[in-house]
Amino acid sequence: MKIAIVTGASSGIGQGAAIEIARRGTGVILTYGKNQQGALETTAAIEREGGTAVALPLDVGETGTFAAFRDTVAAVLRETWRRDTFDYLVNNAGFAQTSLIEDTTEETFDRLMRVLLKGPYFLTQRLLPLMADGGAIVNTSSSSATATAGLEPGYSVYASMKGGLDVLTRYMAKEFSARRIRVNAVSPGSTRTRIADDAFTRFPEVVPALAAKTALGRVGEPHDIGAVIATLASDDSRWVTAQNIEVSGGLNL
Repeated sequence: MKIAIVTGASSGIGQGAAIEIARRGTGVILTYGKNQQGALETTAAIEREGGTAVALPLDVGETGTFAAFRDTVAAVLRETWRRDTFDYLVNNAGFAQTSLIEDTTEETFDRLMRVLLKGPYFLTQRLLPLMADGGAIVNTSSSSATATAGLEPGYSVYASMKGGLDVLTRYMAKEFSARRIRVNAVSPGSTRTRIADDAFTRFPEVVPALAAKTALGRVGEPHDIGAVIATLASDDSRWVTAQNIEVSGGLNL
């Protein structure tokens, strides 16, 4: 059985990705930050469909915890799947915080940087020795990093970190190719998640406006993105690497 690690899988895109990956017969180690209940719900959803999942706590913004997390992953692989390696890594955990450039504090900048860019960089570094040759990495980026129209004020830091992740994706693909590890990114458009303090629930009036900007006429759902992540991780995408796939339903088309 193939094994995947999906960070930030207690809700939203990470939850959708974990469930979609498990549906393809892959075991899942999923991580959560503060939302343990959401992680248990993800695990239960996978198990109801006959899959196997283990939920582990992880703060992607605290690189000092990564060595211990790696050791925990190694133990879970042995105890649950009788394996010493895993196959797929989905760097998905993150959050959004908006502020205009003139109002952005260094604290806000550094927090976004730690979670969205530094975290995936050094978590991948730590986990790489446990990753099987011929595996795959998928990084969750954002269409905000590549947009040339319809820019939303307030996302300068968030989008800049996701842009850095796009560059990192290409360098990972280059450096890990000797081990036949493929690395790609997905860039979701407007997606119904709990991002930005559950903004879609708190401000439902924004949904019609976002849907109107999208060629396919609705906002995205977590499983829309999760299905693409699962496909990029799988052997169906065995000849795809160093790509950033926009999954937005035609945002601002």
